[in-house]
Amino acid sequence: MKILTFGEIMLRLKSPGLERLFQSPMLEATFGGGEANVAVSLANYGDDVAFLTVLPDNALTDACVRELRGLGVDTSRVQRGPGRFGIYFIETGASQRASKVVYDRAWSSIAQAKPGDIDWDKAYEGISWMHITGITPAISESAKDLSLESVKEAKKRGITVSCDLNYRKNLWKYGCKAAEVMRELAKYVDVAIANEEDVQKSLEITTDVVVESGKLDTEKYKALGDKVLAAYPDMKMIAITLRESHSADWNGWAACLNDREHFYVSKHYEIRDIVDRVGGGDSFAGGLIHGLNAYESHAEALEFAVAASCLKHSIPGDFNRVTKDEVEKLMQGDGSGRVQR
Repeated sequence: MKILTFGEIMLRLKSPGLERLFQSPMLEATFGGGEANVAVSLANYGDDVAFLTVLPDNALTDACVRELRGLGVDTSRVQRGPGRFGIYFIETGASQRASKVVYDRAWSSIAQAKPGDIDWDKAYEGISWMHITGITPAISESAKDLSLESVKEAKKRGITVSCDLNYRKNLWKYGCKAAEVMRELAKYVDVAIANEEDVQKSLEITTDVVVESGKLDTEKYKALGDKVLAAYPDMKMIAITLRESHSADWNGWAACLNDREHFYVSKHYEIRDIVDRVGGGDSFAGGLIHGLNAYESHAEALEFAVAASCLKHSIPGDFNRVTKDEVEKLMQGDGSGRVQR
């Protein structure tokens, strides 16, 4: 099976260590972006995965493509087009100081791409699973139209579509509410991934889940999933993540999966001394896609996704650089962190 992820990858500029932005005259330069992060996770697990995007024809793109290719991602579908390379700045939080992200991605190449710019016959050649997030349609009006085209073209070809709803309030600036777009896009989704806020803001579906309570009220989360699946009869399942944010360094982490027949709740992890939580949701999505295709039970797929994301919190950068073996060891209870000799 070959998987395609579609979205924007950006230059990630981070202040060193736990410094504030420009506290010292240095920034660490790497690459990152939701769908690319998912592709890297899948490549780490041995899956055949390609990344589709539009980037400018310059040295930044050359370096980015080399990086992805070196991590095992097929970059043959990356297109060059007018515009610029998007950037995001990040400073890592600590204790009660939250991490902070500043976007600089207006007029990027993918933001200027429009329906008709991508040859979907070529893009989807040999593809059986396609992944997108709610970030791509939030970038610009033309990217919104292109995102809708991408899922419609995928469904025409019988390709399974997964979507991480990924609500980003700082991106929806071009005149459309997130729900206006995402409620349409969700009609073409087989596997939805979200947290409670994503469901509320992107689909305008609510229940009285209190995320800040720090407890997973399984009945309420089941009810929330049931509401989504009732609203979208073609959707096969929805996974909902629960992050309990005690501080920037300490999060509780779990998830649940509703596949219409069963409701699964994962193991709960207490993640302390977080190194980098950016990309944590993407690592969950990558783990879930792999798990759904590698394991017989949806319960195992969910456990793989949660364990993979737990480990991502120990990895600097957007990409989850862990192996399938490492994830499975954590699934089986080996979370001691002892040196492996």
